[in-house]
Amino acid sequence: MVYRGLAVAGAVVVTAVAVAVAVVLPSEPDEVVARPVTAPPAAPPSSGPAPAAVEPAPSASLPASAPAETVTPAAPAAQVTPTPGASLAPGYTAMEALYADPRVPRLTGSVRRMSLPAPSRKVTRDRRSGLAVPKLPRPWKAYGAAPFTTKQVLPKVRGSAVRGMFVTCPLPIMEQDSPRDSALLAARWTLNHHPKGARISWLASQPVKRGWLLVYRVTYGKRHSRAAVMVVDGGMRKPGLAFVTVPDAQRKQWRDIARVAAGVRVLG
Repeated sequence: MVYRGLAVAGAVVVTAVAVAVAVVLPSEPDEVVARPVTAPPAAPPSSGPAPAAVEPAPSASLPASAPAETVTPAAPAAQVTPTPGASLAPGYTAMEALYADPRVPRLTGSVRRMSLPAPSRKVTRDRRSGLAVPKLPRPWKAYGAAPFTTKQVLPKVRGSAVRGMFVTCPLPIMEQDSPRDSALLAARWTLNHHPKGARISWLASQPVKRGWLLVYRVTYGKRHSRAAVMVVDGGMRKPGLAFVTVPDAQRKQWRDIARVAAGVRVLG
């Protein structure tokens, strides 16, 4: 009877332990219990308010000396100065690039006006720019216009790579808010058609009907030319440009620069 009672008591104890283990252990082992404990992934930086800090779990092994993660703001872009004579630097307006070019001085109020003669009756019609321009007398003659729309030239000078030229075309540079500024940019553009190292000195500046006139000296080494640009609104998509230049080797034709300035007008 004593042994039988002990056996029954032992069976009751084993049953109770089994029930307790069944309650404590999850019914779905491995997937959750076997996963290692890791620190939560860092949140991506945001411009909004930072989330509340979360204390790491005691079981996570984080070194006490590890610094907090910080986000360093990007440094502002460095200022870029436009290179004179080069293409327009990013972030700069056309006029800022012009003022940074040492080849082109500031146009001040001290630059005088020039008197203009009576306009010529003989004209060449440039329908692309909407302008009628004077047909200059001999020794000027019409010449292959490309890449312009009209072109007149003086005879070549022996031993010189430059000669007088008078051309028209739609404005080949960015139009500005005022005809004066457009003419300034056009004068800078004409340096592409002068010898390397050319620099401008202003001789005259004045408004003309529906546009602006600039007359200037272009110096390159020991030689120089006289030149003029006119930017005139001929009613086309872009204003028209008239550009004339005459080197000092053909200075007898400098008087024709005034004829050009007086004779350019809008096609009627």
